[in-house]
Amino acid sequence: MKNLFKKMLSVSFVAALLISAQSCTNSNSPATLTTQTDSLSYSYGVMMARELANENGLNAELVAAGIREAMTETAQISLEEASASISLGKARVGIEFLAENAKKEGVQITASGLQYKVIEEGTGNSPVATDEVTVHYKGTLINGEVFDSSQGGQPISFPLNRVIPGWTEGLQLMKEGGKTIFYIPYELAYGERGAGQVIPPYAALIFEVELLKIGQVEN
Repeated sequence: MKNLFKKMLSVSFVAALLISAQSCTNSNSPATLTTQTDSLSYSYGVMMARELANENGLNAELVAAGIREAMTETAQISLEEASASISLGKARVGIEFLAENAKKEGVQITASGLQYKVIEEGTGNSPVATDEVTVHYKGTLINGEVFDSSQGGQPISFPLNRVIPGWTEGLQLMKEGGKTIFYIPYELAYGERGAGQVIPPYAALIFEVELLKIGQVEN
């Protein structure tokens, strides 16, 4: 896949911010910013809050406690354990999203857990796993953030058996000329490791795919 280089704040970077934050209290009183270090410390907090804004269900006091205890080297878990916990939390978010999405009208589910919704059926042939295909696509995280797209540009061609399992399986359900939205569990996407700084570990993904042709499009 191309264009997979848009920067995102990774789990490891969040953990690094937790360790490098300068101060934290449980007080609800407005912070007093007197020195440049005060402003720097507060700025880290503001940026962390922005990145965590879409993480539903977080306990702000425990987030603060994690910062404070990490700063004083009394953290109750290791950095590796914290990273694993965050990753598993993201997996749970994706699982819950897919469970709710499965209830929506028009969404179908395969035996592997792949979900899909046909937008346009298409009238051509369906590919097999060994075919090369040409598509337009848009990929988003479940929070709606677009991480990759060919729309507005050139379509891409690739062997169907050399992409993520969700694509290999899903595109075989399509016909040339068709459009489908795929909701892909992390096991059928980039798994426990994610993809660089673009796709987090354990991320469920959404792809809108138009199957233009089995084979390459001639220029």
